[in-house]
Amino acid sequence: MKNFISKSLVTLAAVVSLSGVSLVNAAHHAEKSMSKTSMDIVDAAVSAGSFSTLVAAIKAAGLVETLKGDGPFTVFAPTDEAFAKIPKDQLAALLKDKKALANILTYHVVAGKVMAKDVMNIDTAKSVQGQNITIGSKDGVTVDNAKVVKTDIVTRNGVIHVIDAVIMPAS
Repeated sequence: MKNFISKSLVTLAAVVSLSGVSLVNAAHHAEKSMSKTSMDIVDAAVSAGSFSTLVAAIKAAGLVETLKGDGPFTVFAPTDEAFAKIPKDQLAALLKDKKALANILTYHVVAGKVMAKDVMNIDTAKSVQGQNITIGSKDGVTVDNAKVVKTDIVTRNGVIHVIDAVIMPAS
């Protein structure tokens, strides 16, 4: 029986490691690294280690100073895994197009500090980019086509909610 349980645990561990739990681990790492409210949104994202593509995009779009500002801001932050869903050639082109990049990144930002409990009670939120983000709470919280995998990472100038996809504004 003891041998059966050990084999079952090894099998379960293998299944879990192959099932995409790395996104949850990234969110957990982000929470652990970003829990200090003395950090601003950009520093918290850098510290987390799972938002290097987002940070590179913020720099390329010239938004660092803004997201280090007073805020408050609510950022729906895609992980590196979320950015990896975009074909590499498209992502490379986007990182070179400052205007298009800023348009997409500001679509991930809402003015004000919107905590998870607040998100549960609204259908849309106006992004800094100007368009509304659709918010759903039927099967977990979603913003447009992205699932929120971690909420309420409080920073000095706002709050970060981790999402599993890059959301795109309407053309």
